[in-house]
Amino acid sequence: MYAQFFGSYLLNREAVSPEDLTAAITLLADTHIKLGTLAMHMGYMTASEVDEVCFLQTREDKKFGEIALRRNYLFESQLDELLKAQIPDYLLLGQTLVDMGCLTNSDLEELMVSYQSECQLSEEGDGYETQSITTKLLTNFFKQSGAEISEYAIMYMNLIFNNLIRFIGEDFTPLTPVFCEEYDTNCCVRQSISGAINCISRIDMSEDVALAFASRYAKMEFADYDEYVEASLEDFLNLHNGLYSVNMSNLYSEELTLEPPVREEAPTLALEEGSFVIPVIYPFGTVYLLLSMKEAD
Repeated sequence: MYAQFFGSYLLNREAVSPEDLTAAITLLADTHIKLGTLAMHMGYMTASEVDEVCFLQTREDKKFGEIALRRNYLFESQLDELLKAQIPDYLLLGQTLVDMGCLTNSDLEELMVSYQSECQLSEEGDGYETQSITTKLLTNFFKQSGAEISEYAIMYMNLIFNNLIRFIGEDFTPLTPVFCEEYDTNCCVRQSISGAINCISRIDMSEDVALAFASRYAKMEFADYDEYVEASLEDFLNLHNGLYSVNMSNLYSEELTLEPPVREEAPTLALEEGSFVIPVIYPFGTVYLLLSMKEAD
């Protein structure tokens, strides 16, 4: 989830526009990491050194690594390490934005350093998304809204972002959570959970977005909004909450009860205390995640 949260970070810093970010995320599947981007990430080269090597590549038919070695910007051992390195996906996103002309290498270098520092990623150093890293990402993500959430809610949001990646696609960016008391619905489905926690979760979107969302989830094309599209939204929410219930049982020995998912009929909802909304931007439109969660007395 590095790329998704790095995208959110860039938007909050107003480093890129939502349109450019969405376009870059769409291109990620066909993007390969460049050695210069990885060298900056590892701290082996500066942005100006990368720019110089890239310029020299336009003047001579040499690989990036060959020129960097000749200019003494890299040692052989460092080049070997870069070629074998595990690559965090947010580097690909940053590189794509540079290739699109939305950022310079200097911009990217500065943003990567500040992002790693804020999320405390540099100390992990291995490039893998461990549970501790995703917890840090989510904690920092919610701090942007000026609020903190519980351990159970962090686990819930970690799972739903992973399920979006798994069942809908990884080409999304979550925007800063908004804590609110009222919400205007479109195509909104709800499911209640009770037990050690009392939770009401919802997903909402426009009809056009629902068609695309359901088509990706069901792996078939829907042309009109109907009961099958709505059933796909309900099934996604029910599947996610079922997995969350299993995790709560396995990790905390807490058994949860799930009510059947239903459609919200009211055009405006009076939300439960402590509810928050997270807009999630996909290329096909915005999906809204709504959650209210309290530990049982």
